[in-house]
Amino acid sequence: MQRTKLLKVWELIPSLAQSEILAMCDLTDPNYSLESPAVYYRLVTTLAPMERRWVGPENRILAGDQAVHRWYRFVLSFPPHLVRDYLSDFGVGATSVVLDPFCGTGTTLVEAKLQGVPSVGIEAAPMAHFASAVKTNWEIDPDGLMEHAEMVAGVADAKTVGARKLRQLEPERLALLIANSISPKPLHRVLVLTETLKEHYAPEFYDHERLALAKILPTEIGNLRFGPEVGLAPRLKDDAPVIELWLSAIATIAEDIRAMRSSTISRALHGDAREPSTLLARQSIDAVFTSPPYPNEKDYTRTTRLESVLLGFFSSKDDLRTFKKQLVRSNTRGIYRDDNDDAWVHDHAKIARIARAIEDRRIELGKTSGFERQYARVTKLYFGGMARHFEAIKAVLKPGARLGYVVGDQASYLRVMIRTGELLANIAESRGYRVDRLDLFRTRPATATRELLREEVLVLTWPGR
Repeated sequence: MQRTKLLKVWELIPSLAQSEILAMCDLTDPNYSLESPAVYYRLVTTLAPMERRWVGPENRILAGDQAVHRWYRFVLSFPPHLVRDYLSDFGVGATSVVLDPFCGTGTTLVEAKLQGVPSVGIEAAPMAHFASAVKTNWEIDPDGLMEHAEMVAGVADAKTVGARKLRQLEPERLALLIANSISPKPLHRVLVLTETLKEHYAPEFYDHERLALAKILPTEIGNLRFGPEVGLAPRLKDDAPVIELWLSAIATIAEDIRAMRSSTISRALHGDAREPSTLLARQSIDAVFTSPPYPNEKDYTRTTRLESVLLGFFSSKDDLRTFKKQLVRSNTRGIYRDDNDDAWVHDHAKIARIARAIEDRRIELGKTSGFERQYARVTKLYFGGMARHFEAIKAVLKPGARLGYVVGDQASYLRVMIRTGELLANIAESRGYRVDRLDLFRTRPATATRELLREEVLVLTWPGR
């Protein structure tokens, strides 16, 4: 390990663990220096085997992992190689079944399929569930897909050129979008394309064609950008080459399908991760790898709102409300008066203290908005929802099943620190799981304070009792 890398690793290690490592190295002098050759030698021989634990893989797709994953992906998704590492660690194979109960856009499902491991995912968000289902369907003719898409493109292009008036969304659907998330001319082109796809409906290609459109909608056609929150780009597009961009996305899918050869079964189910036994057989799962939502003020429904509306998954506020009620509560824009998941952690002292600290901070700062008044409640609802999930999922796990949960610290609620991994480990243990370890995946700066927050993989075993 080079000295610069040693310094990077050392900075990521919590102070308590630093003290333990120094003791292991017999470095008891409080004035030690990492520049000292003797100190460097002792530390590097101790840290080298521990490097993955503290640094972990980066949160990006490696060059060789683009296939299929690139069809459509959340900006916040974990990388495929993280899945690969833990599937290997858990020892799963062709006779195992892996579950991702918060499967999002299918990173775990796709990677399991690539590795020849059967898998099943559960996802409440219609757009994300759709993406997972399409990304695990490789049984289509890529040449036929391209031929059909080119025919549709020609028809849609002719319609667009001859149009005298720009098409618009119905007011109820338009009200669901972030204002200015797509400009009038590109919207017109998208509506013409979706209409043409329906008119020339080909059941074997329709879903892949729609996913290709979903991929390019937010940033290539629309005006969205993704940072800590979804928002508008600095400059709004007056127009965009919708048909050309769509054909390019179709070509990417066709290229990947030509290279894919796998008969491994993968299923994406639409449902609530807190009710897995309604979808899965008892004791049918060998391993779990997933990333639930984090407790913060990110409204995850906004991330895919543009494509969800334009592809027809949401048409009204009632549709959106029905969907949100299937989610683990993680932000104040998705909680309801009759929510009661907090009852699952009513006697958890640490969570009660955090909720109290958030409420005390709110009062101290004079924060009185309706959302701010709900910060303490949504914190308890979040951890209660996860406790409910841990309890419910036991019925579908085989004895000895291994589980990995990618989770992150949060300080969104008035800068009160929430150590999500530690709290979920405590909840899982109280529900009968064995806590094996808490691996550091990466660190990231908090938006408000720039304090480093930990993203970790909580590793559990279900002993089967």
